[in-house]
Amino acid sequence: MINKTNKRLAVRVGDCVVGNGEIIVQSMTNTDTADILKTVEQIYQLWQAGSQLVRITVNNEESAAAVEEIIDRLAAAGCQVPVIGDFHYNGHILLAKYPKCAQKLAKYRINPGNVGFGKKKDTQFAEIIAIAIANNKPIRIGANWGSLDQKLLAKMMDENSQLAEPKEANEVMEEALITSALGSAQQ
Repeated sequence: MINKTNKRLAVRVGDCVVGNGEIIVQSMTNTDTADILKTVEQIYQLWQAGSQLVRITVNNEESAAAVEEIIDRLAAAGCQVPVIGDFHYNGHILLAKYPKCAQKLAKYRINPGNVGFGKKKDTQFAEIIAIAIANNKPIRIGANWGSLDQKLLAKMMDENSQLAEPKEANEVMEEALITSALGSAQQ
């Protein structure tokens, strides 16, 4: 059984402190991040509406290259909202190739199931962690149904089926999410 009462660690993301019990409003843009003007406009609107953190997708070279200008334009407009980069599969490449992107983002967001597969997964995950450490950036390591490591889930479902009293499938899935996130954080 997994202990669901883990200690919380407060983390500074820009001027916000996340994890100290206060509710923080975070939004995510739905623009193509490479479209600098539309992304800046939407982030500014979200900030004016009360968002304290804004997440953007960084999924290709164009979006990674745009991050510096997006954040600089926001600062020039007086908008100091922390911008979080949401990475899938190629974050290790983009952060390494675009160091200004790595420097300017307030935080990185990754899901263990979306970092890579097989032997490459650990290496790619480690590369992202190393870049975060070098840039003194927090990382949100998490899991959701769309990024759940399917091999881990299958293993846990198989183990559950062998129990004298198997758990419900949704309980095993919840434990797989927690195990995935904690396992990645401990690497």
